[in-house]
This record gives sequence, C-alpha cells and structure tokens, in this order.
Amino acid sequence: MNYLKEERLNALAAEYVVGTLRGKARTRYQKLMMQYQAVSDATSQWEQYLTGFAETLPPVTPPDSVWESIQVKLGHKAANDTEFVDQTTNTKPSRDNVVDLEKEKQKRWKNLSFISTAAAMVLAVLLFVMQPVPTPEVSHIAVVNNADNTPLWVIEVSDTTMNVKVTDAFVALADKDYELWMVPANGEAPISLGLMPEVNGDTRATPDILLDQSIAALAVSLEAPGGSVTGAPTEVLYIAPIVSV
Repeated sequence: MNYLKEERLNALAAEYVVGTLRGKARTRYQKLMMQYQAVSDATSQWEQYLTGFAETLPPVTPPDSVWESIQVKLGHKAANDTEFVDQTTNTKPSRDNVVDLEKEKQKRWKNLSFISTAAAMVLAVLLFVMQPVPTPEVSHIAVVNNADNTPLWVIEVSDTTMNVKVTDAFVALADKDYELWMVPANGEAPISLGLMPEVNGDTRATPDILLDQSIAALAVSLEAPGGSVTGAPTEVLYIAPIVSV
C-alpha cells in the first residue's frame, strides 16, 4: 500500500490526530512519521488545522448531573445523593448503591462507540473541506515582453480565472500605473481589463468579454495612478498576442 498518496495520507493523518487510528495501525503510522518527512508534515498540518477548528467552537459547560455521575462512579458520592457508606463500619451498603459491572461495561462500550462515530463524522467533514480545489485548466496564454524581448508579465486565462504573474525583470514606476487592454479582432476600440499588478501577481475573475469576443491581442499602457480617465489607453507600451493552448 502506498501511504504517500495525497488522499490516503490525508485520511491517515486526520485519523491519527483525531484519535481514531488505534493499535497496530497507529504504531505503524508513527514509524512512517519517523521515516518520511511528508507524513510528518501532513500530521503537523492536521494538528494545526484541528487546533484552529477547535478554537472557533464555543465552550460548552456540562450540566451538574455529569459531575454528579462522575462522583458516583469514583465512589465519592452515593447514587441517592447521600454520603457514601463508610468502609470501616459493619453496615452493608444498599443494593441500590452497588455498581453493576456488566451494565457499567456495556455503558462504557456504548460511550466509546458514540465517540468513535462522532469522530468519524467530524473526520469525514474535515476531509471534504480540506480537499484541494481543482486548478482551472488554462485555455489561453499571453506573454508581455519589453523592447528587449524580456518577459515582464505572464497572463494565463481559464474559463473562470485570469492569472497575471509579474516577472523579476519588471521595474515599476513610482508615479505611474500599467493598464491591461483587450484589442478586439473586429477593429473596435480597446477595452480595459484593469490595472496590471506590479509585485508578485494576482488572480482575478475572467472578464466575460474576454471569452465572448475574438481577440486580436492584449496591450499594456502607461497611465496616471488609478488608470486611464478617458476610457482609452493613453500610451501603449507593449502588445502581446494571446495564444490558445
């Protein structure tokens, strides 16, 4: 069995942290943590996630009956709320105060079964929540180069997102912004797609117009801070073809 597959590793790590992984399986998992960094990292991630999840839950104060039941089971208090019979006296305890071991054992197994079921349900929910979000498939790409043919931005377009990455070659101007434009293939005026990022990059929703119209190219213009105030590009610096992949 390949324990390092992401889905199986996540399931085992979650069970280990929640406590539902027991016996030989738990011992085997502890050995895997010592052998593989990926297993150790997955366990640490689940510990952090569940700790954060637990901290978001409101505190619950158990009713007094719970503490009374614990006192009875520990022998600190009689079941009828009277003082427990002194062991040094000859008085025989009432049959009502004698714990039925078989019933007690059954009750403990029921409690363990309930806890295991609840933990399994929580685990199933958390596994669903932590499933990695599928990466949208890129359908088009454009690379914006400068005059030296050095890439400044890389634009990846899918049906849902447009990811704009800034390269290390880009140097921003303090008093200017860069704006991205779509140049329609039918010769109509360029349409603004928003400002270009100047650090790292960003991911935005793909504009509907970018999917609906035939595109001749993408263009980047130099603008005053905030972008063009006229609705048209001021000074076009770069033009990049958009290619289907």
